[in-house]
Amino acid sequence: MIAPQKQAAAPSLEAKTKRLREVIGGYGSALVCFSGGVDSTLLLRVAHDVLGERCQALTAVSITMAASERRAAAELAALIGAPLEIVDSHEIERPGFAQNPTDRCYHCKAELLEIARPRADALGLAEVLLGTNLDDLGDHRPGLRAADERGARHPLVEAGFGKAEVRALSRALGLPTWDKPQLACLSSRFPYGTEITPERLRRVDAFEDGLRALGFRQLRVRYHGDVARLEIDIADMGRALEVREAIVKAGRAHGFTFVALDLAGFASGSLNQLIALRRR
Repeated sequence: MIAPQKQAAAPSLEAKTKRLREVIGGYGSALVCFSGGVDSTLLLRVAHDVLGERCQALTAVSITMAASERRAAAELAALIGAPLEIVDSHEIERPGFAQNPTDRCYHCKAELLEIARPRADALGLAEVLLGTNLDDLGDHRPGLRAADERGARHPLVEAGFGKAEVRALSRALGLPTWDKPQLACLSSRFPYGTEITPERLRRVDAFEDGLRALGFRQLRVRYHGDVARLEIDIADMGRALEVREAIVKAGRAHGFTFVALDLAGFASGSLNQLIALRRR
């Protein structure tokens, strides 16, 4: 009788961290596309540790980036000690982007990399790095196609990091982003086919800032014309009702006639559900 084979143990966080350092070291030099989110902050920290002065960060700033995140990116790069260059990007001006097609993220990532790749070349840096992790590969991510077409590298994927491991290593390294809420550009607040404008982006950004001031952390303000649909953590539902008057006041201050609380709670990429429905 043949004895059943034992399933190989999954690599430990220590082993994956070692692999991540080896992967990044193999690049020789790199420009890290840095948003200040959980993934790119860990990537920048490890890349800076491994490559030193052969690593630089680049943050592309546009109207689709929350104002609070622009400030946070600069502060985090300074904390890590990595040189940071902040540049303007204009994805909203790219043909097709403002109409918000289902491949909107393709245009956004294309804009970023068409800035980053020439800048890396000018600085003599071999690779352009993105903070993609394994969990990102299963969702609707047309931006990954733009990245692959333009030769960007995904070291967290190469080293086998999912989101939980990104957070675990971030915590072990003492990074303040280890428990930072999930982020996405402000364009993700609009259902596909709803036009994206600077004025609408500012309204959503300001309302979300107002909700954070009320103590909510993980949230999205989804734009539906006169209606703002709020996604928050299930655990915060009760408190939302307690401060509902303040929430409604903040929403109306930023141009929303109606403020609705989504009982399904927060879900990253929730508007991607509409793509599946359209395909049926």
